[in-house]
Amino acid sequence: MASDSKPVLSDHDASGHLTSPFYGYLPSASGSIVFLLLFIFTTILHSVQATRTRTWWLLWTVVLAGTGEILGWAARSRSHYAPLDGNAYLMQTVVLIISPTPLIGALFVTFGRMSVRLGQQYSRLSPRLYSKVFIAADIVALLIQSVGGGIAASSNDVTTGRLGSNIMLGGIVFQLISLTVFCVLLIEYLFRRFNDRPLGSKHYAMSTDSSRSPTMSGSSWTPVERPMVQLAVGLCIEAILLYIRAIYRTVELADGWTGKVIQTQYLFFLFDGVMVLLTMTALNVCHPGKLLNTQVTMPGDVPLTSKLSV
Repeated sequence: MASDSKPVLSDHDASGHLTSPFYGYLPSASGSIVFLLLFIFTTILHSVQATRTRTWWLLWTVVLAGTGEILGWAARSRSHYAPLDGNAYLMQTVVLIISPTPLIGALFVTFGRMSVRLGQQYSRLSPRLYSKVFIAADIVALLIQSVGGGIAASSNDVTTGRLGSNIMLGGIVFQLISLTVFCVLLIEYLFRRFNDRPLGSKHYAMSTDSSRSPTMSGSSWTPVERPMVQLAVGLCIEAILLYIRAIYRTVELADGWTGKVIQTQYLFFLFDGVMVLLTMTALNVCHPGKLLNTQVTMPGDVPLTSKLSV
């Protein structure tokens, strides 16, 4: 008769070194605590910045993402002192995978609002449509990753655990695809705006509509103001950082729970922790609320706090 007893977990490897059987290594206490403190700082700063600039949408995007990172890194710190605590491992695994998803949503909303300020005739989609399409994609990616994480966390066998992992991988891949499309549209928009190459039909329509703002007409093109240049540069940096992180997560999950990638701690620190932390820091420096509020609202513009562009 087959035995139903579960294998006994050990907090020491074959060489006698202290380790965690879940990670394949002992999580660094100092590294985890440093990330934890830095995420606490940037999240609190984002809360203050969002409140002062009345950009409330940053609370359910950037601040929410930062809160998830805090929980994830706190659980990872716990894993150093309790290497056999499976709950801490599962919490940091699931939370740190899905937490940057709202952060990506902040990029989508920022781009939509920036296009209002710089001219919609250079964009393939309206600001309202940017938010609707990409936020919807972000929510779908979040749901897929959450379902996969829930299955993986509650699994008691290898087959179910692998199913949860594959579902999470599907959510990451879907997110990577939507982020790729976003980056292509962002690059095209900035190229057209800085080189004054509006899309033909929109250019004609806005040039012949005297009721629109002068900045919305291709015939009255003006150089991009410094705050908007800063916002555009920040947006590009943030998109690149999150894109690198998404590629890493895709490779990690595709390699499996016992693969070389997921069991190499410095790769996780560099391509997940650092990438997300730098993204939140870049948003602190190139803050959408501050930079967008420096622009003079022209007739036909959508105010920053308006629900129309969300």
